[in-house]
Amino acid sequence: MKRILVLFFCLIFQNVLIAQINEIGVFMGGSNFIGDVGKTDYVAPNKLAIGILYKWNKSPRHSYRISYTQSTISGNDLDSEVRGRVERGYKFKNEIKEVSAGLEFNFFDFNLHDNLTKKVTPYVYSGITYFAYDELYVINGETKKDSKASTLAIPMVVGVKSNVLENFVLGFEVGARYTFTDNLDGSLPKNRNLEPLKFGNINSKDWYVFTGFTLTYTFTEKPCYCAD
Repeated sequence: MKRILVLFFCLIFQNVLIAQINEIGVFMGGSNFIGDVGKTDYVAPNKLAIGILYKWNKSPRHSYRISYTQSTISGNDLDSEVRGRVERGYKFKNEIKEVSAGLEFNFFDFNLHDNLTKKVTPYVYSGITYFAYDELYVINGETKKDSKASTLAIPMVVGVKSNVLENFVLGFEVGARYTFTDNLDGSLPKNRNLEPLKFGNINSKDWYVFTGFTLTYTFTEKPCYCAD
């Protein structure tokens, strides 16, 4: 009876376990800022961004993903093509440290158990991001730090990836973060004492973008092998 029960549970869970492959790896690339200071280009990385990530591949089409990424974001009005910004001449730097979790969807089947076939697929990722940054303000043309702060953002990532080597997946992605703050650049300080220093479009939130490569190592849970 015990042997029959073991065989029964093995048959139930075998397909689930076979489908579950884990990935752990790194991200390396660049970051850029979109807001009230500096360039208005959507993808123009100018600062180093690094991170780590983990994926649990629930199926060949979708994965649960969690990551930690950090970077310095910056902007300089003198680099802008907008005449008013160039004349204003503000600049800033801010430190971003984010944790992101969500769902990655593959447009094509990406079955990593089939190691004999090279696979390529575009993918998208979204979820929720929580990040820490510095509250800034600008006075007499100089950007200063006020306090530490944190808030949420919505990640919107598109990319392409391939299992370039056995147990390794290489990807390239561009990921914009729509944030719930308008003060990554010091244009809208939360401190009420600094309200006279506000500038820019107060009805538009800030964005930052990570562009770069991911390299992950894949490892899998063993399927349930049952005695004859």
